[in-house]
Amino acid sequence: MLKLLANLLRVLNSESNPGQISLAFCLAMVAGLTPFWSLHNLLVLLLVLLIRVNLSAFLVVLMFFSGVAYLLDPLFHRIGLAVLTADSLEGLWTNFYHSTLWRIERFNNTIVMGSLSFSLVVFIPLYLLLNLGIIRYRAHVLAWVERTRLMQILKASRFYSLYQSVSGWGVGL
Repeated sequence: MLKLLANLLRVLNSESNPGQISLAFCLAMVAGLTPFWSLHNLLVLLLVLLIRVNLSAFLVVLMFFSGVAYLLDPLFHRIGLAVLTADSLEGLWTNFYHSTLWRIERFNNTIVMGSLSFSLVVFIPLYLLLNLGIIRYRAHVLAWVERTRLMQILKASRFYSLYQSVSGWGVGL
């Protein structure tokens, strides 16, 4: 758990574009809240690999949201049930169910439909909030930490210079 938190802090403190980190968080939310072995998650993974998002942030947040998903399953069931039983959408769901591709996706499952609907509705607001939060974090909190006397002493030490030279060697998280 501490390693995950350290990786998350490393990503937030990195030189990565805040938009890349925010997009990684949001895509990980979609993949983590919905059942993992779904066609839409293959699309999410393809997007992660094709566009520039922070892969470390994606993996860390994916693990977080995968754990949170089990706690939110009752909410997802209610949302999915409401969406699937809406009279105005009955024809759409019938047409989807008669197509093999949509049957493989399992949209007739209330938890799949509810979790996907929830994550798609929350996607853009979460992206905007995270982007703003990362920018403010870097401008205020990170700048304050770097100005503290303890950090200045640490940066002046030989250990920190050794850490800086070795920190680029690792691959992965």
